[in-house]
Amino acid sequence: MEIKEILGHVDHTLLKQQATWEQIKAICDDGMRFSTASVCIPPSFVKDCADYCGGRLKICTVIGFPNGYNTTACKVFETADAVSNGADEIDMVINIGWLKDEKYDLILNEIKEIKQACNGKLLKVIIETCLLTDEEKIKMCQLVTEAGADYIKTSTGFSAAGATFEDIELFSKNIGADVKMKAAGGIASLDDAEKFLSLGADRLGTSRIVAIAKSEQGEGY
Repeated sequence: MEIKEILGHVDHTLLKQQATWEQIKAICDDGMRFSTASVCIPPSFVKDCADYCGGRLKICTVIGFPNGYNTTACKVFETADAVSNGADEIDMVINIGWLKDEKYDLILNEIKEIKQACNGKLLKVIIETCLLTDEEKIKMCQLVTEAGADYIKTSTGFSAAGATFEDIELFSKNIGADVKMKAAGGIASLDDAEKFLSLGADRLGTSRIVAIAKSEQGEGY
Protein backbone atom coordinates (compact mmCIF):
# COMPACT_ATOMS: atom_id res chain seq x y z
CA MET A 1 0.00 0.00 0.00
CA GLU A 2 1.37 3.41 -0.96
CA ILE A 3 2.05 5.81 1.90
CA LYS A 4 -0.24 8.39 0.29
CA GLU A 5 -3.12 5.94 0.57
CA ILE A 6 -2.32 5.25 4.22
CA LEU A 7 -2.17 8.98 4.98
CA GLY A 8 -5.69 9.37 3.62
CA HIS A 9 -6.87 7.22 6.56
CA VAL A 10 -4.88 9.04 9.26
CA ASP A 11 -6.36 11.31 11.90
CA HIS A 12 -3.15 13.27 12.48
CA THR A 13 -3.23 13.62 16.25
CA LEU A 14 -1.85 15.95 18.91
CA LEU A 15 -3.62 15.70 22.27
CA LYS A 16 -0.78 16.22 24.74
CA GLN A 17 -1.67 18.47 27.64
CA GLN A 18 1.24 20.80 26.93
CA ALA A 19 0.37 21.31 23.24
CA THR A 20 0.74 24.94 22.14
CA TRP A 21 -0.95 26.79 19.30
CA GLU A 22 2.27 26.77 17.29
CA GLN A 23 2.43 22.98 17.59
CA ILE A 24 -1.25 22.61 16.73
CA LYS A 25 -0.84 24.89 13.74
CA ALA A 26 2.13 22.79 12.60
CA ILE A 27 0.10 19.58 12.55
CA CYS A 28 -2.61 21.40 10.61
CA ASP A 29 0.05 22.37 8.08
CA ASP A 30 1.17 18.74 7.94
CA GLY A 31 -2.40 17.51 7.58
CA MET A 32 -3.05 19.83 4.65
CA ARG A 33 0.29 19.05 3.06
CA PHE A 34 -0.06 15.27 3.26
CA SER A 35 -3.86 15.10 2.77
CA THR A 36 -4.63 13.28 6.01
CA ALA A 37 -8.23 12.37 6.80
CA SER A 38 -8.28 14.94 9.61
CA VAL A 39 -6.34 16.49 12.44
CA CYS A 40 -7.42 15.40 15.92
CA ILE A 41 -6.82 18.20 18.41
CA PRO A 42 -8.05 19.43 21.83
CA PRO A 43 -11.42 21.20 21.93
CA SER A 44 -9.92 24.53 22.96
CA PHE A 45 -8.13 24.75 19.61
CA VAL A 46 -11.06 23.81 17.37
CA LYS A 47 -12.16 27.31 16.41
CA ASP A 48 -8.63 28.49 15.69
CA CYS A 49 -7.94 25.35 13.63
CA ALA A 50 -11.17 25.70 11.67
CA ASP A 51 -10.38 29.34 10.90
CA TYR A 52 -6.78 28.54 10.01
CA CYS A 53 -7.57 25.58 7.74
CA GLY A 54 -10.49 27.28 6.04
CA GLY A 55 -12.22 24.06 5.03
CA ARG A 56 -9.10 22.50 3.52
CA LEU A 57 -8.84 19.87 6.28
CA LYS A 58 -11.34 18.09 8.52
CA ILE A 59 -11.13 19.09 12.18
CA CYS A 60 -11.64 16.30 14.72
CA THR A 61 -11.79 16.79 18.48
CA VAL A 62 -12.31 14.76 21.63
CA ILE A 63 -15.18 14.72 24.15
CA GLY A 64 -15.09 13.46 27.74
CA PHE A 65 -11.41 12.88 27.18
CA PRO A 66 -9.50 10.87 28.28
CA ASN A 67 -11.37 9.22 31.16
CA GLY A 68 -14.97 9.29 29.94
CA TYR A 69 -16.60 9.77 33.32
CA ASN A 70 -17.99 13.27 32.75
CA THR A 71 -21.77 13.48 33.00
CA THR A 72 -23.77 13.00 29.85
CA ALA A 73 -24.94 16.62 30.04
CA CYS A 74 -21.33 17.81 30.07
CA LYS A 75 -20.43 15.63 27.10
CA VAL A 76 -23.45 16.83 25.14
CA PHE A 77 -22.55 20.45 25.85
CA GLU A 78 -18.91 19.83 24.87
CA THR A 79 -20.07 18.27 21.62
CA ALA A 80 -22.45 21.07 20.68
CA ASP A 81 -19.78 23.63 21.54
CA ALA A 82 -17.16 21.85 19.43
CA VAL A 83 -19.51 21.59 16.44
CA SER A 84 -20.44 25.27 16.72
CA ASN A 85 -16.73 26.10 16.74
CA GLY A 86 -16.19 24.20 13.50
CA ALA A 87 -15.49 20.57 14.42
CA ASP A 88 -16.24 18.12 11.61
CA GLU A 89 -15.72 14.95 13.66
CA ILE A 90 -16.24 14.07 17.33
CA ASP A 91 -14.36 11.32 19.20
CA MET A 92 -16.14 10.65 22.52
CA VAL A 93 -15.04 8.44 25.41
CA ILE A 94 -17.59 6.11 26.98
CA ASN A 95 -18.18 5.88 30.74
CA ILE A 96 -16.18 2.71 31.37
CA GLY A 97 -17.52 2.34 34.91
CA TRP A 98 -21.04 2.17 33.51
CA LEU A 99 -19.95 -0.64 31.23
CA LYS A 100 -18.40 -2.53 34.14
CA ASP A 101 -21.66 -2.03 36.06
CA GLU A 102 -23.67 -3.24 33.05
CA LYS A 103 -25.57 0.05 32.82
CA TYR A 104 -26.06 -0.46 29.12
CA ASP A 105 -29.12 1.78 28.81
CA LEU A 106 -27.14 4.74 30.17
CA ILE A 107 -24.33 4.16 27.68
CA LEU A 108 -26.75 3.75 24.79
CA ASN A 109 -28.64 6.89 25.70
CA GLU A 110 -25.43 8.89 26.09
CA ILE A 111 -24.15 7.91 22.65
CA LYS A 112 -27.53 8.74 21.12
CA GLU A 113 -27.62 12.16 22.79
CA ILE A 114 -24.09 12.97 21.68
CA LYS A 115 -24.86 11.80 18.15
CA GLN A 116 -27.81 14.18 18.08
CA ALA A 117 -25.60 17.02 19.35
CA CYS A 118 -23.18 16.29 16.48
CA ASN A 119 -25.78 17.77 14.13
CA GLY A 120 -24.81 15.51 11.27
CA LYS A 121 -21.06 15.46 11.96
CA LEU A 122 -19.20 12.16 12.34
CA LEU A 123 -19.20 10.48 15.75
CA LYS A 124 -16.51 8.03 16.84
CA VAL A 125 -16.94 6.16 20.13
CA ILE A 126 -13.76 5.41 22.10
CA ILE A 127 -14.18 2.33 24.29
CA GLU A 128 -10.60 1.98 25.71
CA THR A 129 -10.12 -1.67 24.81
CA CYS A 130 -7.12 -2.22 27.11
CA LEU A 131 -9.45 -1.88 30.13
CA LEU A 132 -12.15 -4.25 28.82
CA THR A 133 -12.80 -7.96 28.53
CA ASP A 134 -13.64 -9.42 25.15
CA GLU A 135 -17.26 -9.76 26.29
CA GLU A 136 -17.37 -6.06 27.14
CA LYS A 137 -15.83 -5.16 23.78
CA ILE A 138 -18.49 -7.21 21.99
CA LYS A 139 -21.21 -5.52 24.03
CA MET A 140 -19.85 -2.12 23.04
CA CYS A 141 -19.88 -3.16 19.37
CA GLN A 142 -23.57 -3.86 19.79
CA LEU A 143 -24.31 -0.61 21.66
CA VAL A 144 -22.34 1.57 19.22
CA THR A 145 -24.25 -0.04 16.36
CA GLU A 146 -27.63 0.39 18.03
CA ALA A 147 -26.91 4.01 18.94
CA GLY A 148 -26.17 4.95 15.33
CA ALA A 149 -22.59 6.13 15.82
CA ASP A 150 -20.35 6.21 12.78
CA TYR A 151 -17.22 4.59 14.22
CA ILE A 152 -16.01 2.47 17.11
CA LYS A 153 -12.51 3.44 18.23
CA THR A 154 -10.07 1.35 20.24
CA SER A 155 -8.24 3.75 22.50
CA THR A 156 -7.48 7.23 23.79
CA GLY A 157 -3.73 6.67 23.76
CA PHE A 158 -3.70 7.84 27.40
CA SER A 159 -4.33 4.50 29.15
CA ALA A 160 -2.38 1.29 29.69
CA ALA A 161 -2.16 0.30 26.01
CA GLY A 162 -3.38 1.20 22.55
CA ALA A 163 -4.77 -0.54 19.50
CA THR A 164 -4.17 -4.21 18.78
CA PHE A 165 -4.79 -6.24 15.66
CA GLU A 166 -6.88 -8.65 17.74
CA ASP A 167 -9.27 -5.89 18.81
CA ILE A 168 -9.86 -4.76 15.23
CA GLU A 169 -10.51 -8.37 14.22
CA LEU A 170 -12.98 -8.68 17.11
CA PHE A 171 -14.72 -5.44 16.17
CA SER A 172 -15.07 -6.51 12.55
CA LYS A 173 -17.00 -9.62 13.58
CA ASN A 174 -19.40 -7.78 15.88
CA ILE A 175 -20.18 -4.29 14.57
CA GLY A 176 -23.10 -3.47 12.32
CA ALA A 177 -22.75 -2.93 8.59
CA ASP A 178 -22.87 0.87 8.91
CA VAL A 179 -20.20 1.17 11.63
CA LYS A 180 -16.56 1.76 10.73
CA MET A 181 -13.48 1.17 12.87
CA LYS A 182 -10.69 3.45 14.11
CA ALA A 183 -7.47 2.07 15.57
CA ALA A 184 -5.57 4.48 17.80
CA GLY A 185 -2.67 4.38 20.21
CA GLY A 186 0.82 3.05 19.54
CA ILE A 187 0.67 2.87 15.73
CA ALA A 188 4.30 3.57 14.95
CA SER A 189 5.18 2.01 11.58
CA LEU A 190 3.88 1.76 8.03
CA ASP A 191 3.70 -2.01 8.43
CA ASP A 192 1.43 -1.67 11.45
CA ALA A 193 -0.70 0.96 9.73
CA GLU A 194 -1.12 -1.20 6.64
CA LYS A 195 -2.00 -4.25 8.78
CA PHE A 196 -4.72 -2.33 10.64
CA LEU A 197 -6.18 -1.14 7.36
CA SER A 198 -6.04 -4.62 5.84
CA LEU A 199 -8.01 -5.91 8.84
CA GLY A 200 -10.76 -3.41 8.09
CA ALA A 201 -9.89 -0.28 10.07
CA ASP A 202 -10.96 2.85 8.19
CA ARG A 203 -9.12 5.41 10.36
CA LEU A 204 -5.82 5.44 12.23
CA GLY A 205 -5.20 7.79 15.13
CA THR A 206 -1.48 8.58 15.09
CA SER A 207 1.11 11.29 14.54
CA ARG A 208 3.93 8.98 13.54
CA ILE A 209 2.80 8.15 10.01
CA VAL A 210 3.07 11.80 9.01
CA ALA A 211 6.53 11.89 10.62
CA ILE A 212 7.51 8.95 8.40
CA ALA A 213 6.10 10.74 5.35
CA LYS A 214 8.10 13.85 6.20
CA SER A 215 11.27 11.77 6.42
CA GLU A 216 10.49 10.36 2.96
CA GLN A 217 9.28 13.64 1.50
CA GLY A 218 11.55 13.36 -1.48
CA GLU A 219 9.53 10.39 -2.69
CA GLY A 220 6.52 11.82 -4.45
CA TYR A 221 5.82 14.88 -2.30
